Amino acid sequence: MVTDTLITRRLILRRPKLSDLDSFARYCASDRAHFQGGAVDAEEAFDRFAMLVGHWELRGHGRYVIERSGVAIGHTGLLTEVSGDNSFSWALWDKSVEGQGYAFEAAYAAARHLLIDCGWANLRILIQKANTASRALAERLGAKLTDRPAPDWYKGALTYALTAEGFS
Repeated sequence: MVTDTLITRRLILRRPKLSDLDSFARYCASDRAHFQGGAVDAEEAFDRFAMLVGHWELRGHGRYVIERSGVAIGHTGLLTEVSGDNSFSWALWDKSVEGQGYAFEAAYAAARHLLIDCGWANLRILIQKANTASRALAERLGAKLTDRPAPDWYKGALTYALTAEGFS
């Protein structure tokens, strides 16, 4: 069973809550959302946020909000598509928190929980070719580039597979 809260040395990973919406909407309206389809207005950001919240309710798992010192700074976790395919990802919502290892720490904790504690066989990670930072993070996690094509909704993305190998 997927737990709805994970705690690392510096972070809390938890289900999204309404108080996270403003930070998430700022992220969605910024150039930081470039690899996620581009910047969107507040209404579309709300719809995306509602999807994150609803995914937990409907699937029993979802993307965690990454919290540092009481402030929501990003998200990481798993979504399962209607097809049954999963998609594991991460994003930091503000440039000021980059370069401090938060994305890796959060993604590692979430992936480890899913693969080791919950017994998922593998996690699919979709990353745009130009997103070199996320590609490096995926590889640091131990993900392997595959030849599996990206889904139609994310054309041109590279597909990585992450398994329990290497997690302890």
